[in-house]
Amino acid sequence: MTRPAPRVVEALNAALHRLFEERSSLHLLGEDVRDPYGGAFKVTRGLSTRHPDRVLSTPISEAGITGVAGGLALAGDQAIVEMMFGDFAALAFDQILNLISKSVTMYGDRVPMPVVVRCPVGGNRGYGPTHSQSLQKHFVGVPNLALYETSPFHDPYAQLAEGLDRGPAMLFEDKVLYTRRMFRDGVVDEHHRYALRGGSTGWAHVSPMDGTAADVVLICPGGTTHRALDAARLLRARGIAAHVLVPARLYPPDLEPVLPLLADARLVAVAEESTEGGTWGAEIAARVHTRIWSHLRSPVLQLNSADSVVPTAPHLESRVLLGAERIAAEIEKGAARSPQSRTPAAPPPVAPLVAAGSETTGTEAGQQPAAAAVDSAEPAAGVPVAVPKLNNNDTAYLVVRWFADDGAYIGEGDPLVELETSKAVEEIAAPADGHLRIRAAEGSEVGVGDLLAELLAEPPAAPAPDTSALTPSDERVAAPVPAAAPVNPPVAPPAQEPAPAARTHVLDRAQQGTAAVVTRAHREVPVAFAAVEVRVDAVLARLRTLSDETGAEVGLPEAVVKAVAAAHPAFPHLFGTLVDERTVRLADTVDIGVTVDAGNGLYIPVLRDCAGRSLADLSDDLMDFRMKAFRAEFTAGELSGGCLSVSLNTEPGVLFVQPIVMAPQLCMVSVGGRLTRLVLEDGVPASTTVVTLGLAYDHRVVNGRDAIAFLRAVADALHDAERLVACVDPQ
Repeated sequence: MTRPAPRVVEALNAALHRLFEERSSLHLLGEDVRDPYGGAFKVTRGLSTRHPDRVLSTPISEAGITGVAGGLALAGDQAIVEMMFGDFAALAFDQILNLISKSVTMYGDRVPMPVVVRCPVGGNRGYGPTHSQSLQKHFVGVPNLALYETSPFHDPYAQLAEGLDRGPAMLFEDKVLYTRRMFRDGVVDEHHRYALRGGSTGWAHVSPMDGTAADVVLICPGGTTHRALDAARLLRARGIAAHVLVPARLYPPDLEPVLPLLADARLVAVAEESTEGGTWGAEIAARVHTRIWSHLRSPVLQLNSADSVVPTAPHLESRVLLGAERIAAEIEKGAARSPQSRTPAAPPPVAPLVAAGSETTGTEAGQQPAAAAVDSAEPAAGVPVAVPKLNNNDTAYLVVRWFADDGAYIGEGDPLVELETSKAVEEIAAPADGHLRIRAAEGSEVGVGDLLAELLAEPPAAPAPDTSALTPSDERVAAPVPAAAPVNPPVAPPAQEPAPAARTHVLDRAQQGTAAVVTRAHREVPVAFAAVEVRVDAVLARLRTLSDETGAEVGLPEAVVKAVAAAHPAFPHLFGTLVDERTVRLADTVDIGVTVDAGNGLYIPVLRDCAGRSLADLSDDLMDFRMKAFRAEFTAGELSGGCLSVSLNTEPGVLFVQPIVMAPQLCMVSVGGRLTRLVLEDGVPASTTVVTLGLAYDHRVVNGRDAIAFLRAVADALHDAERLVACVDPQ
């Protein structure tokens, strides 16, 4: 079995251990960096145990810590400083600017200053204004000071070693990367690969697997990597080929290895999490302009977070910080303004926002939609709105609803229509201004590429009345008759006070999508339900130690998912799909959907290969799902393909939850909150922690006996905590 790639925090820790073995004069200073704490983010775990004389936990004084590191360097030693949060580097700015960086050249001869200041930076963790900033821009341009940033492509050992050798340096570590896995073997995902340009501390170049040339080159620091990759996936669905460049060293930048790629692109963009003004991205843009101005087809596009402090509330934080959707939207606008387009002449429809974790039984591959679905009797007279390809599972989608009536005026970017795929309700926006002419009715099925509507410069003409079916007498009745005054005009009713306006609550689109899913499930699936109570004291204790061992925040949700996956070999039909009244298609891999609700809609993203991956891996994915739920950034692919779902309702006091079955799945497991029970242990009263596991199941396939046996198997897996932690399918 191939071991999973290490998380970034593990790679950093391994790099520090290697450097301490190789460099006997290396010291590490910081607050709470010694074992057993091992630093606020566990990067220094184990160092003080192996090198007790060279790892110093200091008082809370960033200026003092950095000054001591500078003194060690002047005395011939080497030092790495850990800022507990990068925001506090502001307190050490004087020591970095006026002592460490200047000491290199202000004594007549060049003096080695092997000091690296490590700074955890960035938001998306809910830490608030003073613990979430990206301060890289404030250190750009300091003479003799090199700036690096961790990424999932670059070995942090190479960054730290180079930083010490050319010192002084700063290494910025975006906190959201700590639990992310490193990429390796040149593979990002099924559609993207990467290669290093310019050596181990050069550039990671992410490009499409099929070798498509770059319409857009997106440059970003390591902490923005995953948002840039998500934006590249969104742009790919919109017909724009985006390449991504991630440097290991921010400053001074070495552009030589990537200049040919930049010169050939239709648009160059720089995306970073810091606020605009004097940024690293502006420095890159200026250098690109200077070097290849004659090759650029438009100015370098600079993307930053909003001009604001970083809020603590997740829904506000997501509005301030730069996200994948905004990156993709701004790049799409910039690409549209750039000349010499490599994209098709017809404007592509704006890619949808995933509105909710929805599903339906899609048209089977190769099956054509009904002929009546699309009115194609006339050629398109305005800007056509075609059905985009929303996922790889379906060839046709259901038209759920139009947001405007036929003939209404629509502005570019306004919501136009909702399409339902096999796993999600997708919202399509208008690609241009115009009057709407609907070509596909609500409730019809449309295939990829079919005409949904046109956007016309003038309102469409009203259709002439159809009199072909009228009899002669009907025609006479239908002819206009002059109006005559009534003989006895009606008496007007007495005036009444208008009724007070009723208070209303309008469902948002995410909830409307959820409602559609629930309605369909209750209408089509004959659901039964069973529940058992499970003691979880032992597994909770083991999960706490596992979290300390791995640095991942592993909790009961991951354990339940893993326990459900462990039951797959004994109950394969519960993980299948009903093909017809007598046939169940069995799943090859255990891909499990999990409910995530961050207050802006219910989503059911899918954890892949739950049987073959560790609890720590699943924890990483769940953390990623929660952040995407806050930002509403799920793609259709992340919400599709599950063979069974788990409804997580682990808030304290929740007794049990009865879920629905998400067709075409056959089962959904629910887990409630922790409850305290009083039990007898050898005749002595004792308290224990329990949760209720429920199973909603399609009674056409699963009977009550199987349901109870399945729940008991899941409960047994939760009872055997050590086996659950070690449970990784070698296949």
